[in-house]
Amino acid sequence: MPDLDFSSVHNAHEKAVFDAVVAMAPRYPAIGENADLLADVACVALNRLVPRYIRHTADLAFFMTEKERAATARDIAESVDFAFGYVQARHIMAARR
Repeated sequence: MPDLDFSSVHNAHEKAVFDAVVAMAPRYPAIGENADLLADVACVALNRLVPRYIRHTADLAFFMTEKERAATARDIAESVDFAFGYVQARHIMAARR
């Protein structure tokens, strides 16, 4: 059996979600400067999306239609927005205890 290296396999949504989290963080000052909470936001958002695993970003661009790209962008924005609200609410509840 050949040496197997799966390090190039990743979820195609990761970079887009990370970029969206950074872009939306200023709108959520209660958590926008806390790196741990921002990582939680990314995790919640990624868990709400259907994973799409690729090895190379070019693979995704080649196989997706423009309609699929637009739908994916919308889904990512909605998931990140939800995740910010969810993490912010949990953070506020925890602070009240």
